[in-house]
Amino acid sequence: MGDLGRLLKESWTLVEEHQDKVAGYFYARLFLTRPELRELFPVHMDGQRARLLQALITSVQTLEDPERFDEYLRGLGRDHRKFHVEPEHYEIVGRTLIEALREHGGEHWCVEYDQAWTDAYTKIAEKMLAGAAADTNPPYWYAEVVAHERRGHDIAVFTVKPLQPLEFRAGQYLSLECSRIQPRLWRTYSPANAPRRDNSLEFHVRAIGAGWVSSALVRRLEVGDMVRLAAPMGTMNLDRRSTRDAVFVAGGTGLAPIKSLLEELTRYNRTRWVHVFVGAKHRDDLYDLPALNRLAARYPWLSVVTACSEDPSFPGEQGNISDVVARYGPWNEHDFFVSGSGAMVKATLRTLAELQVPPVRIKYDSFT
Repeated sequence: MGDLGRLLKESWTLVEEHQDKVAGYFYARLFLTRPELRELFPVHMDGQRARLLQALITSVQTLEDPERFDEYLRGLGRDHRKFHVEPEHYEIVGRTLIEALREHGGEHWCVEYDQAWTDAYTKIAEKMLAGAAADTNPPYWYAEVVAHERRGHDIAVFTVKPLQPLEFRAGQYLSLECSRIQPRLWRTYSPANAPRRDNSLEFHVRAIGAGWVSSALVRRLEVGDMVRLAAPMGTMNLDRRSTRDAVFVAGGTGLAPIKSLLEELTRYNRTRWVHVFVGAKHRDDLYDLPALNRLAARYPWLSVVTACSEDPSFPGEQGNISDVVARYGPWNEHDFFVSGSGAMVKATLRTLAELQVPPVRIKYDSFT
């Protein structure tokens, strides 16, 4: 992958400043060439453009890590079944994508870059197609909203019950769509529970800025609504073979996958000490603290530390959660699980590097 990786990175620097234009050009050409594909996408394409580029960047970044490359792309292929993507669509998308990159690469774009992206996309498509072909599940599951509770101004906790069994692992995430309020707009969320006998899934969602889906799920979703759920993805899972004590670090609704992992631990853990750090700006953002405290009271191996970064009167810890974690420890013999916003995850990973926690012991889920 050496030369290929170098050529991809070199060529990406030519278009990096024009990412939005690349995505806009790509979709314009795609829908002009194949108008029937437009109905697979949401009415509003702003978020979709950003997701195309994020998937592209992640795919390229994983090329030099064969195991991660294979796992990520097979999962992406399974996930794309929700769009009813056919094998022939991969060729059309690849051709249009390279045309968009070439168009915005400027005078320094060359035939070697064309070939590098062709080779890379061929590998990407092969893995995605293999993942889709091997998946025996439906492309998506229908689920009914059976509970919906507002927690403050911009957070909701709701529970859905799939009409068919949906298998997932604690710590994974999946895509969700509600046709009644935002048709064909899919967003990823992590269940806040481990798999249950009644097949229900609980989600924690914060309405963020102009986020059409998150705002609708918080303010407009109702009991009785039907949603669609796509294939579970993600590798922030527990290793039952590990005997090391564990540290969970959550920011905001990043608490959801942490709670999922904790619920799994309550079913079998007897020997590992578990430390949970939860951070927020204000105390009102610690929307699930009563449930966490009940868990800590019930399980002697579990401790919970909370912190607020912009609430001086909060009686718990003060400061960013990454800095709070550094005040405790030592942590270099622990397994770490980190979940929250991109900025929070980056700050925590920097702190853990300074504390000399081996990267192999850190799993994380970044909500961008």
